[in-house]
Amino acid sequence: MFKWIFRILILFFLVFLAYTIIYPFTVDISSLKKKNPELTAMMKYRINQWQEEGKRVKIKKIWVSIDRISPYLIKAVLIGEDDKFYLHSGFDIEGIKKAIEKDIKERKLKYGGSTITQQLAKNLYLSPSKNPVRKIQEAIITWRMERILTKKRILEIYLNVAEWGEGIFGAEAASRIHFGKSAAELSPMEAARLAASLPNPIKYSPSGNSKFIERRANLIYFIMQKRGIIKEEYTELQDDEKQPILEEQKDKFK
Repeated sequence: MFKWIFRILILFFLVFLAYTIIYPFTVDISSLKKKNPELTAMMKYRINQWQEEGKRVKIKKIWVSIDRISPYLIKAVLIGEDDKFYLHSGFDIEGIKKAIEKDIKERKLKYGGSTITQQLAKNLYLSPSKNPVRKIQEAIITWRMERILTKKRILEIYLNVAEWGEGIFGAEAASRIHFGKSAAELSPMEAARLAASLPNPIKYSPSGNSKFIERRANLIYFIMQKRGIIKEEYTELQDDEKQPILEEQKDKFK
């Protein structure tokens, strides 16, 4: 009796393991070279969440090519989310190590150290949970994306499906709703505020007045100015305000 139970458990485990590994290879990444995704896994997750909560929220998204997105927003998102995007092959090893160290220290799966490609893999095909199975699938899909799609295409898709508020997906919809203009017309600070909200766009509105957004947006703006992305003189922060912010987040922003 116990042998049969053991065998059944082993069988279930093997089937589960096979699904975990095989599923990431079944998603059609090649079609993304020319075809824009419709509803992503994250959008579907939100729709189910709203239904369970009894909310009437509609998906707001407007696809635009990366050439119609402000260079300020592109640079701000790279600085805020994945500063080594063009240098890695999908994984920021140093960032992952630091994230693991923080997770161990706090005894919880909180810090992901995820690159833009990893975030896109999760948003398109997986759930937002942090369980190990999802992370394995995310890693495989990320690896495939980096080999099938160009960096420009990965970034273009990410900017068009990223969440920027309840029901708000993509840079164009976010720009119109939060700032009343197209993504191509964003100012440097508006771009910095949009990028600043990406870690938790439901909790922190880009157009809101939270201290988190203000401090993070100011830091992103300052780095953009220091790198010559913004030509005008930087005036938003006084010298005595800059140092504490840089010290506080120096591991993330370089």
